Amino acid sequence: MPEITALKKRIFNINSPSDFNDIALEIFHFQYKNNTVYQQFVDSLKIQISKIIHLSQIPFLPVEFFKDHSIISGKFIPEIIFTSSGTTGVQTSKHYVKDIHLYEKSFLSSFHYFFGEVTDYVVIALLPSYLEREGSSLVYMANSLIQSSSNSESGFYLNEFEELYVLLNSLKEKEKKVVLLGVTYALLDLAEQFPINFPDLILMETGGMKGKRKELIRDELHLKLKKAFGISQVYSEYGMTELLSQAYSKGEGFFNCPPWMKILIRDINDPLTILPVGKAGGINVIDLANLYSCSFIATQDLGKNYQNSSFEILGRFDNSDVRGCNLMIG
Repeated sequence: MPEITALKKRIFNINSPSDFNDIALEIFHFQYKNNTVYQQFVDSLKIQISKIIHLSQIPFLPVEFFKDHSIISGKFIPEIIFTSSGTTGVQTSKHYVKDIHLYEKSFLSSFHYFFGEVTDYVVIALLPSYLEREGSSLVYMANSLIQSSSNSESGFYLNEFEELYVLLNSLKEKEKKVVLLGVTYALLDLAEQFPINFPDLILMETGGMKGKRKELIRDELHLKLKKAFGISQVYSEYGMTELLSQAYSKGEGFFNCPPWMKILIRDINDPLTILPVGKAGGINVIDLANLYSCSFIATQDLGKNYQNSSFEILGRFDNSDVRGCNLMIG
C-alpha cells in the first residue's frame, strides 16, 4: 500500500497541530477499515465516522482489549510480539508488531528529541524484572539504545550493584554523560546499598515496585533518589507494551510527548467526553507510531494535562492491574 508507506514517513515529520490532526484522521480511517476489533468497537458506539473531523472525536480503544484480542490493522505475520509484565494469574497484553523499524525509529527519534545524540551518552539499564522474562518492549528499547550509544561502557545490569557503583564512579571521574535507566525498586536498592554523589547523572525511573517493595508516592520516592545520588531531578519514562512511543519527564513528574504522540484526558464518568486542559480524568493516548495496531488507546491511568502540552500522572483506576511501565504516582 503506497499510501501507507508515505504515511509512515510523515509520522515522524509532524510540524504543526493541523498536521498531527490530518495524519491522526488518516490513520483512524485506515485502522477502522483494516482492524476488525477496532471497527467492531467503533460500530458498537453508533458513531458516524464520516462526521469525525477532529482527533478529539476519534473513539479510543480500552487498553484491556490487548489482553483478549489480536489488535492488528491489516493481515501480517508479526516481526516481534511484545508482552506485558503481570503478576501470576493475571492475563498479559500482547502487542503484535508488524514493522519493528517503526518502533526503533520512534524510540531513537524520541531520545534524540529529548536528550540529543545517543552517541554522546553511556547508557546503563538496571532492569532485573524485565531481563528475567521474554517479550519486554522496554528491554528491546534499552538494548537498542545501548548498542546505538557505541560505547563499551554501556550495558545491562541485574543486581550487580557493587560493580555498577564502581563503574558509575569511574564515569563520574571521566566526566562522561550517563543515562541510568532503571526499574524503580532496583534503583532504590542501589541507592540504599551504594549511594554516590553524581550530580550530572541522568537517573531515569521506569515502572513500579513489581511487588518487590512497598509502593511510594512520587515525592517520597524521588526525594530518596535525589539524596542518594546527589541529583537535583529524577527523570521518568512513560510507556507501555501497547504503545510504540514514550513520553519523558525531566523532573517534578511533568511529562512531555514527542511530536507524533499526544495525551487527551477523558471524563471518567463519560468516557467519550474529552475534558479541557487542567481537568483530571482518564489518560487517552494517541500514538501515531502504532500504525499497524491501534493508535488510539484509553489507558487505565489517571492524569491531567496543562497549557504547555505537558501532562501529569495522578494514579491508576482502582480496578486495574499495576503493571508495565505505568508509573505508580500518588
